This record gives sequence, structure tokens and C-alpha cells, in this order.
Amino acid sequence: MGDFGIQLREKQKMRRVYAVLERQFQNYFEDAESRPGVTGENLLRSLETRLDNVVFRMGFATSRSQARQLVGHGHFAVNSVATNVASYKLKLGDRVEVREARRDREPFKLAKETLRAHQPPEWLSIEPARLAGTILSMPRRDQMPPDLNEQLVVEYYSR
Repeated sequence: MGDFGIQLREKQKMRRVYAVLERQFQNYFEDAESRPGVTGENLLRSLETRLDNVVFRMGFATSRSQARQLVGHGHFAVNSVATNVASYKLKLGDRVEVREARRDREPFKLAKETLRAHQPPEWLSIEPARLAGTILSMPRRDQMPPDLNEQLVVEYYSR
């Protein structure tokens, strides 16, 4: 298959994991490349700090696709501002919460129960009783998915 096939497969896998379209993924890559630091890590960090992924990581949804749907339906607020954009880029200190009017809905009744036992990544904190969470720090490489090889994606775009 050669290096190209392996690189392409890894890029497609990363796109699939975060449910990002090709053009959008390319934009993430170009942004990651233009920032200081390791391009591959920047790329992964951008994907990890998308609102839909953070909602999933905080335990408000059982999958990224459910998280994306809940965000799209306007159930969440970022820093007290209602937000329905799944790709919304979160920053350090941002607070994500289920909007007050939506808290008694079924998925969140369930989340309230499961959140107590949920262990979010160290870069996030959650307040189960409030159905809220905060970005404590930007994720380091060792706090991001180990099964994704961002270096292959960088090589794919660098050819």
C-alpha cells in the first residue's frame, strides 16, 4: 500500500473520529500549521477543543454524534451564551453548561446520574449537579487519544 495509503487512512480515520468534513479538516490542518508548536498536536488540540467533542468528553453525551446533535439542538451554553455550533472552538477557562430550560430533558436526567462516576480528561473539570464543566487547560499530547497518529496526517498534507 505504501506510505501514501497509510497516511490517507490515518487522515480519514481522524476525520471519522471527530466527524469533520474534508474541507473543514483541511482548514483545521492549515490553521494548525500556521500556529507555533507541533503541527500534528495543534491539529489534534483543535479537534479536541471543539464544542461537540468537549460535550462528549465531559460526559454529557454517550457519543460524539449524540453530542453534536445535542449541541445542534441548542441545549448548551458557552460562558452563559446559548450556542448551537458543534465546531465552536473552546478556549482556556470557557464554561460549558446545559441551558437551564433544557436540564429536565431526558438525556440530561440520565447524564446527571452517570456524571458522578464519569472521569473526564484532566484538562476538563465537571460539576455534575450543575450539568456544567470548564476547560482547565489546553490538552497536552498525552491527554489526547493515543490511537491517532497525527504525524501521518502531517506527512499526508506535506507531500
